Amino acid sequence: MPAFRQVGEKQLPNEILYMVWSPKRDLIALANKTGEVLLHRLAHFQRVWSLAPNENTGKEVTSLAWRPDGKVLAFSLADTQRVVLCDVEKAEILHYFTLENAVTCMYWAEVTDQKSATSSISLIDEEGSLVLPKLPALPKSYSTSAKIFSEEKSDEITKLLGDKRLNVLVLGGDSGFIELYAYGMYKIATVTRIVGRCLDLCLSSDLKALSVITEVQLSKEPEPIISYFQLDTTLLSDCLPEVTRMARKFTHISTLLQYQKLSLACMCEAWEDILMQMDLRLTKFVQEKNTKTSVQEEFMQLLMWGKASPELQSLLMSQLTVKGLKKLGQSIESSYSSIQKLVISHLQSGSEALLYHLNELKGMAMWKQKYQPLGLDVPAIEDAINAVGTFILKANELLQVIDSSMKSFKAFFRWLYAAMLRMSDDHVLPELNKMTHRDVSFVADFLSEHFKEAPELYDQKGQYFNVERVGQYLKDEDDDLVTPPETEGNPWYSFLQNSVHLKDSPLLFPYYPKKSLHYVKRLVEGQIDSCLQKPAEVIGNSVRQVLYMPLYKLNPSDSVVPRFSLPSFWNDKSSNLQYVVFTMHGTESPRIYILRRPTDLSRSISNRLIAAEFGDFLCTSKTESKESQFSFLDVDFYDDELLTVVLKGHIDNKEKCRILAQLPMSSIYNIEETEEELSFDSSKRLDEQIDHIPVRTVTVENQSRTLENMKAQYIAVNGIRKVSCVLSSNLRHVRVFEMDVEDDGEVDEEDEPESQDVSGTKEEMEETATGHGNSENNETAAVKNPVLPEDDASSLEYVPGTWS
Repeated sequence: MPAFRQVGEKQLPNEILYMVWSPKRDLIALANKTGEVLLHRLAHFQRVWSLAPNENTGKEVTSLAWRPDGKVLAFSLADTQRVVLCDVEKAEILHYFTLENAVTCMYWAEVTDQKSATSSISLIDEEGSLVLPKLPALPKSYSTSAKIFSEEKSDEITKLLGDKRLNVLVLGGDSGFIELYAYGMYKIATVTRIVGRCLDLCLSSDLKALSVITEVQLSKEPEPIISYFQLDTTLLSDCLPEVTRMARKFTHISTLLQYQKLSLACMCEAWEDILMQMDLRLTKFVQEKNTKTSVQEEFMQLLMWGKASPELQSLLMSQLTVKGLKKLGQSIESSYSSIQKLVISHLQSGSEALLYHLNELKGMAMWKQKYQPLGLDVPAIEDAINAVGTFILKANELLQVIDSSMKSFKAFFRWLYAAMLRMSDDHVLPELNKMTHRDVSFVADFLSEHFKEAPELYDQKGQYFNVERVGQYLKDEDDDLVTPPETEGNPWYSFLQNSVHLKDSPLLFPYYPKKSLHYVKRLVEGQIDSCLQKPAEVIGNSVRQVLYMPLYKLNPSDSVVPRFSLPSFWNDKSSNLQYVVFTMHGTESPRIYILRRPTDLSRSISNRLIAAEFGDFLCTSKTESKESQFSFLDVDFYDDELLTVVLKGHIDNKEKCRILAQLPMSSIYNIEETEEELSFDSSKRLDEQIDHIPVRTVTVENQSRTLENMKAQYIAVNGIRKVSCVLSSNLRHVRVFEMDVEDDGEVDEEDEPESQDVSGTKEEMEETATGHGNSENNETAAVKNPVLPEDDASSLEYVPGTWS
């Protein structure tokens, strides 16, 4: 009976570039050439949902990675240089951030050490939830990007943090770009110790070692060289509890910054352009009128004598109109009220939470014995606290401006509405005619303050007036406020300016009376970003290179190195050993090479490099004399005992078949063997020393299967779920297998049409044209909100062109 049971097969309409199995569920994530990210189930390869490319995220997916708990999927995009975190349950974008370099590979590591889930770390989150009120949900009607803060029953910060235990998202890109993000959110390290374009990487689960495969272009070599680096990251391991506490605190801060940004975006959307009509119409009135009296005098005469000049009457009755005035008054009241509610309920509550977490972080930084090695800087945190305090002061100032403007506009529009009704000889309600001396004085003060002509403002903004004072706070500009608040008669402000001791006191938050809310928000982001960057630099500088091994020269014919034939890494948790598996010369190789390295560099285990090749008659009968040869197309770790490989079988240099097989590590790498290790010459590439590498010839019996009618090329496996997915060389034909059972030869009825459609001649399987009868274009619509099933040595420092 053939090994492994086939449970799904599909011809896909678009070429698949990346595929990764979920670590916890029977789900596989795919990324195709159009930039679409898809999620499929194991059974019958049914599509669960798809996420189409868009301008906000990007269209060129370069890598995929699952969070270790299987609840969040990360993918990177080259065109926008962004990393996106997506909620698997609802196919919604939870968070994204932009990088300086495009990401070419990523790896999401789970920390297994219990020190990253201590009770004290849990108390940090519990205390915050007890002291701070829950952030109110942002209104869905304003911002489409506020989805993660608009679910009433979801705690978005907890969802992004995931489990208490630390997890680290490792990103690699061009020019040796490598960054580590705790919980996929907060950058804890920027590594600068390698060169070349990252092709694959892996962080050990004990945080002691980071392995990287790069493509290095040397000045003396026309072809790039595929190279292996191992880096020592023991600072993360030694300070694991402190790193975890710091990371959770910084992740809270990063999420709150996002909340503040979205709250301000909602406020800007609540402010309407219609509020500018009064300023523009008054400016037009100044340009067209023939009288020498000012606009302020015109309105004052109307207020005192109840008579308007013909020009003012034309402005009010022809351009503004009674109906337009009523609509303008309603718009101002509605807009100001919405902005006021957002400031009080969202902006202030988010700022208070930021102050709380930053002061907690300051307390941690003052514990120098624990946190100084990680780069926490007390002055930088104090600057961030002061910036948040300045933001709170500016938000309070905006509230005062809104409150004053609402009162003034209500009184002004009430008087002007009655005056315009009298001009049109309409009936004026008795309550509108009632104006006390105090009301008249209030409107007069409003006219004298807001209706002054300002020629300098016209040169700057193209208008003479700034009657509407709220919009200037919400504009994302570096210019000073057009009409800053009056501080001359403020007794507290005067007292501070005249006080020698309080004027520059660190106990008081700085105040910028001439700056907008957006300006202060950028100040807060800059200070907090500076506060967050320092630990990443310090931890990144602590990373040191312990091994550099140039592997082989990339063939000119391999213009694009296939993603799925690149090296894979595995962390053996029981022995703290790390295995690196790679093939020479890209797409095909008669051998695989396995390098064993200890993650704990203090151990004296020697480096071991072994080559493995196939020797068997899998494609021919045992009686035939023709010997078959094999080349490795792709290799991946199934678990800590098995490698899963895709092989191409040859007979007399003619391709015979493609094979899916399991290789036991024990048949390749016997730890008890005492053979001498390879004496590696660092001045030469590994492929130039290939004759000195010990070779193992391995065979398999029942752990292989010939893949009929399929030019298999790539493999994605998951030993925890015991599944594999094979992708053909045309990148459109997939087969899914359960690896721990034998194929019983039976096909479910609902599978029959699909299997018959997919099965056929080899030419049909490999055609690249679209329009297959089994295409996903004919599938039922993707599930909108699916309910997913839950289951529970010597250092070699590298210099380009030389080795020392």
